[in-house]
Amino acid sequence: MEDEEQGLTPAEVSARVADGRVNRLPDARTRTITQIVRANVLTRFNALLGSMFVLILLTGHLRDGLFGLVLIANSLIGIVQEVRAKRTLDRLTLLTAPKTRVIRDGVETDIPVGDVVQDDLLRVTPGSQLVVDGDVTASQGLEIDESLLTGESDAAPKVAGDPVLSGSFVAAGTGTVRATKVGATAYAATLAAEAKRFALTSSELRSSIDRILRWVTVAIVPTAALLFVSQLRHHSTWRGAVSGAVAGTVAMVPEGLVLLTSVAFAMSVVRLSRARVLVQELPAVEGLARVDVLCIDKTGTLTEGRLAVRSVEPLGGASDVSSILSSFAAADPSPNATMRAIAASVEAAPERGVSGSVPFSSARKWSAVAFQDGDAFVLGGADVVPGLQAAEAARVSDLAGSGDRILILAASEGLPGTEAPLPSLRPVALVALGDAVRPDAAETLAYFADQEVRVMVLSGDDPRTVGAIAAQLDIPGADQPLDARDLPEEPAALAAAVERTNVFGRVTPHRKRDMVVALQAAGHTVAMTGDGVNDALALKSADIGIAMGSGSDTTRAVAQLILLDSRFATLPSVVAEGRRVLANIEHTSGLYLTKTVYAMLISLAVGVAGFVFPFLPRHLTLIGAVTIGIPSFFLALAPNTRRFLPGFLRRVVRFAVPAGTLAAMATFLAYALAKGEPGVSLAGARTTAVMVLTWIGLLVLSIVAAPLQGWRLALVGAMAGLFVSAIAIPGSRSFFALEVPKLIVWLAGMGIAAIVWSFARLFVPQERPIGDSFE
Repeated sequence: MEDEEQGLTPAEVSARVADGRVNRLPDARTRTITQIVRANVLTRFNALLGSMFVLILLTGHLRDGLFGLVLIANSLIGIVQEVRAKRTLDRLTLLTAPKTRVIRDGVETDIPVGDVVQDDLLRVTPGSQLVVDGDVTASQGLEIDESLLTGESDAAPKVAGDPVLSGSFVAAGTGTVRATKVGATAYAATLAAEAKRFALTSSELRSSIDRILRWVTVAIVPTAALLFVSQLRHHSTWRGAVSGAVAGTVAMVPEGLVLLTSVAFAMSVVRLSRARVLVQELPAVEGLARVDVLCIDKTGTLTEGRLAVRSVEPLGGASDVSSILSSFAAADPSPNATMRAIAASVEAAPERGVSGSVPFSSARKWSAVAFQDGDAFVLGGADVVPGLQAAEAARVSDLAGSGDRILILAASEGLPGTEAPLPSLRPVALVALGDAVRPDAAETLAYFADQEVRVMVLSGDDPRTVGAIAAQLDIPGADQPLDARDLPEEPAALAAAVERTNVFGRVTPHRKRDMVVALQAAGHTVAMTGDGVNDALALKSADIGIAMGSGSDTTRAVAQLILLDSRFATLPSVVAEGRRVLANIEHTSGLYLTKTVYAMLISLAVGVAGFVFPFLPRHLTLIGAVTIGIPSFFLALAPNTRRFLPGFLRRVVRFAVPAGTLAAMATFLAYALAKGEPGVSLAGARTTAVMVLTWIGLLVLSIVAAPLQGWRLALVGAMAGLFVSAIAIPGSRSFFALEVPKLIVWLAGMGIAAIVWSFARLFVPQERPIGDSFE
């Protein structure tokens, strides 16, 4: 073994590297570029449209392949967004403790954390992050902040021989640590490994769309076969039959809904990025709208992760307390968190001339200063400073009961010795310290209360301390905080226990995960925020994991969202964005499913009747663009404050089936009448069908866009004008293979559309897919 002061020799380092005893960690959980591309290209949606696009290419009718652009755009959006998130996360990873200081062959040097080997001697100072597990070999007032691992906000004093864990930070003092576990065997790495790698966020929208696509896939095969056989009777070549069959089949696929969802999510990602929020998975935006329980840690979320002086109470008429405390802070060469808090609270107080001092020691638990005028004072915990009277002890008990840490400032006859017990002292002030509450925490919690989102505090701190912070912020249950160690192990009993209150202390990483799972078992949609390795398991298990940008690499790797500025107050805008997206997509999805319904019914009717299919693929592209595609993008990006309501698919189907049935009836009837009219060509009959289906589509759009005021009325009018222009302009009319029909055909088509739609209110539900209006 190496000399404790000299460290390893180069030969010893090389031997350990050769043995694999080096601090190399597995790559972060982000997917590779190849995996991202594969996941976004090889989808059911792309398989459906892609196969039909190939058929269109084989027929040589490239104008009928416009729907292929949707396929490309949808894949590109998903790929670009996930690659963007991957690169941002990788950059964040590089910022976390990229180097550490080691002693090798008697020389201190900074090396990359991945080059640390077992038995290396690490020099640690205030602010240093421990990158391996190890044992302390030397300590000069060393205190370790293990809050990222345990959730406990109080720094733990460490002496020679004490173990320390990777992922913790040096809060005060200096020392040396010998590495005992490196790489994947270190504590932080084992927790990270237990939080499994990549898993997609649960998405009701995605699962509902996938279900629709499964239904369509099942229905497409027999419908397409029937349509193809029927079209062979009317076309001299197989190419014409394929074109007609593909037209009906493509229309059954709600391709715009998939693209719309991706675009709406991507736009939300852009909006959230302006608020310094990184979205790693697009469906996470939707998940935010469904959250009804938000689990948060105390340290770093409700509090700023630092101590603050809450009060200073002079005893026995003492004066000049601020000046004394200021001198204590100035005299400490290596201030810990407590002394830094005191220094911040008395910045304006004048210091007195100091003649001597005893710095704080975790073993003594007190510090002292002596002034040039002969006064001397001791500052320490209530359990080590003697001389408290009964009334003073009672006051200390009251303050400590609220979760504060209490220090006693006491006058001494002289500067105490560092080895002898403290002499008799005269207390002159009580100093209460506690976690500094974030100034915006109360407003943020009020937002969630208004949105009916339950907030639970899961902390590794003492329950009394957690309860005191929660009480300051009026969190329900703050008066009855529970110790998580007393919770039952059995899942059902645990689920019942976590429903009773919202404030828990002494929560271990595994227990935190168990509590999240118990909430999910009770039917809740759970979001979990965290910044430490201790939160990683719970973040991974939660429906939505939200990591702080300043937190550990592990939590950032398993979370779906990262608050880059680590501000809890950012969450309301994040949740509001999720609700806006989900409500708007649901609002417009009825348009797309209506198209699927009428396309399937028209295809079946044409196949049974043996008619030439009334549309070319480019016809349905035009109809879809003016009645669904273009307006839906405006509607999906509009403001919307509606809360999420379960039952997305049921409501959309209840709207789309009757609307699509009416559209199919009107279109088929108009097409049949036009075909039977003397002198009307196939192009003219098809134009009639296009016209009627467009009018019906615009009527469906008017229901979804209601109330028709302002920009919504202008939107519907603009779509009608766009369609009329497509027929009226010669070049456009030629491209879309349309023909200006006779006036009688125009009137008949309009009349059929009006008559059929007059019965719409008998079948179409009065309520739209969601709410009565957008705002």
